[in-house]
Amino acid sequence: MRNLQKLAADTLEAVLAGAALHQVLPQRVQKLETPGERGALQDIVYGSLRQLGRLDAWLDALLERPLTDPQLGWLLRVALYQLAYTRAPAHAVVHNAVTAAGEGWRRGLANAVLRNFQRRRAELEKMADGQPRARWSHPDWWIQKLQAEHPARWQAILEAGLLHPPFTLRVNCRWGDAAKYVQVLTEAGLPVRQTGADAVTLDKAVPVHSLPGFDQGWVSVQDAGAQWAARLLDAQPGERVLDACAAPGGKTGHILERADVGLVALDIDAARLARVQDNLDRLHLKASLVEGDAAQPDAWWDGQPFDRILADVPCSASGVVRRNPDIKWLRRPDDIAQFAAQQAVMMERLWPLLAPGGTLLYATCSIFNAENDGQVQAFLARHAGDAVRCPLPEPLSDGSLLPDAEHDGFFYALLRKT
Repeated sequence: MRNLQKLAADTLEAVLAGAALHQVLPQRVQKLETPGERGALQDIVYGSLRQLGRLDAWLDALLERPLTDPQLGWLLRVALYQLAYTRAPAHAVVHNAVTAAGEGWRRGLANAVLRNFQRRRAELEKMADGQPRARWSHPDWWIQKLQAEHPARWQAILEAGLLHPPFTLRVNCRWGDAAKYVQVLTEAGLPVRQTGADAVTLDKAVPVHSLPGFDQGWVSVQDAGAQWAARLLDAQPGERVLDACAAPGGKTGHILERADVGLVALDIDAARLARVQDNLDRLHLKASLVEGDAAQPDAWWDGQPFDRILADVPCSASGVVRRNPDIKWLRRPDDIAQFAAQQAVMMERLWPLLAPGGTLLYATCSIFNAENDGQVQAFLARHAGDAVRCPLPEPLSDGSLLPDAEHDGFFYALLRKT
């Protein structure tokens, strides 16, 4: 456990300094020998990031003066997370943290802080509940933005951001339907329920290659909210389709599962584009993969218009923070305007590629208005003569799919070229 605590603390320190979680954590995981240790490290890191606001508040209250040793601070946050949110024996957590802290005053301080937390737990919980940043474990500006933009739902959104994300699969309709795969999983002893037209959600995450038929392409891992994209795009057989910003290929695969179309999967990152190919190979599907920038189509477009375009644009990812909990601590208020500006450019550059009568599905995994409805309204104002917004079915009547226990947060707008 000592090694896990130090690895977790090192990971948190690197991530909060700006390193990418999806790059840093795998490097640490490789240092561990057993699946149990690797899973525990991932749980500690992700959980500590989800609850970081609360851990910070507890640590501040437990210290008599500001801590001048950042590494010890991260070690104490990890130990506090384990004491509060895991089933690890409290005596083992404290012992290993004290040992990992080193000698002298560090050892004594670690022991005092953690044992004091155990004695004052109820008091500290009440104290944290009175501080928005600690209560919701999101930055103050983020909380205030949600209160202003989602006055009736802001608390539910923040609560959802603290949950473990659901483990949801998309059933390949070329193989069968969701009800059929529910039966397959039930017979395999895996508790599961259907959560969408093609979606099934397991009660507990399992290694993907242990899933029946995963390697044969029966299913893919994809959030139920993300599965709306292909359904709303509704590409028809024989059409020419562009999936802009396609990596890692979840929506690409879903579009091709639903219809035989001529699909161009575009992404600016060659390494991520290779992941699209890997997913298509597993699903036994084909697309034309193109490395290029959606905002600079002159460099890659062949001049042939598309009947459908999926513009799954770069965004703040504010709707998927429970899967990427580092995001909420690394984002800054100014980032939202920068993303919105980038999205506007991308929309303007992609629109000429769409054939008259064709549809473009604008999609984000954001819950902030500037990237969502505000972006679409501005686009429609600029294109009053050649763009109309198509109605969407429930629960997407306004385009917003806010995060809850069943799915992450997304936004969709379907635009038709007149």
